[in-house]
Amino acid sequence: MLEVRDLFVKKGSFILDKLSFRVEKNSYFVILGKTGSGKTMLLESIAGLLSGIRGHIFLDGEEITYLAPERRDFGFVYQDFMLFSNMSVKDNITYSSRYKDIKDRENLLNDLGEFLHIKKLFDRDVSFLSGGEKQRVALARAIYSRPKLLLLDEPLSAIDPTLRSSIMKLLKDIVKRYDTTIIHVTHNFKEASFLADRIAVMLDGKILQIGKANDVLNRPSSIEVAKFLGFKNIFKGSFFNFEGVKKEKYFSVDPNRILFSYTKNDKEFCDECIIESVVDITDHYKVFAKIKKRVVFAKIPKNMFDRLELKEGKSCLMCIDDKDIEEIKGNEK
Repeated sequence: MLEVRDLFVKKGSFILDKLSFRVEKNSYFVILGKTGSGKTMLLESIAGLLSGIRGHIFLDGEEITYLAPERRDFGFVYQDFMLFSNMSVKDNITYSSRYKDIKDRENLLNDLGEFLHIKKLFDRDVSFLSGGEKQRVALARAIYSRPKLLLLDEPLSAIDPTLRSSIMKLLKDIVKRYDTTIIHVTHNFKEASFLADRIAVMLDGKILQIGKANDVLNRPSSIEVAKFLGFKNIFKGSFFNFEGVKKEKYFSVDPNRILFSYTKNDKEFCDECIIESVVDITDHYKVFAKIKKRVVFAKIPKNMFDRLELKEGKSCLMCIDDKDIEEIKGNEK
């Protein structure tokens, strides 16, 4: 298990501000944040590549805060892969065997070649590889060193979108197949949702929320996290008229759960609105409606939309079931 406790690092004017989190052994941990949030800086701190660190980093209970990078036994894959251009694919992969005794090295090399579909590339010059091939070679090189922890810095950012799904599947399988733990940083919600056991949301050098992937992505703990995750409908409790909704709290509503009607239902929050704009998408309509001086975003299936005959400027009722109103609870971690 990796534990980071009150980590403080300053690089130029940017600060990682007292970060604390734990990563369980043999798990896939994703740090999700915007570009410039300090994600790579955090990975480099964990790897021992930055100086001036304050706080503590533990691996399996042993403090490694000031341990030299080569003694941590971590693998690191940067987003630009950083392969050795003067070496073949095979020599790149097996580079760690020059300074480390790799157990069962030939079987491991062949298994990596089969698993990552790069065996036919072993004798190739890395300069002539595609982005996807370079990414898989960089992964193979990191795994070949048998790391205790594998650090991945935006590993899919330079990959053709058509290859991302297949490579995400490979990444997901690495933890069990090679008995390792992964910390993966990304700004991509789809990657985080597919890969992560747990997610940390990181913005401006701070970790704002940590939890199981599904909980974090669907139940943000603050307005800042909700906005980063793309929640469109964020309202103060006074917007609604339910007894159980506290007026001073903030709530969000999934655009897919909003209904439009011409008859009122007492079990729902319903109020008059005016349709401001309608956007035709492949399988649904995006509808923006003004209610109580607020614009609300809804996604309406085409078969339902056709029955309602919604048009710009038309008045109707916008309805939300109370069970679909999710409280944004605060700043819990």
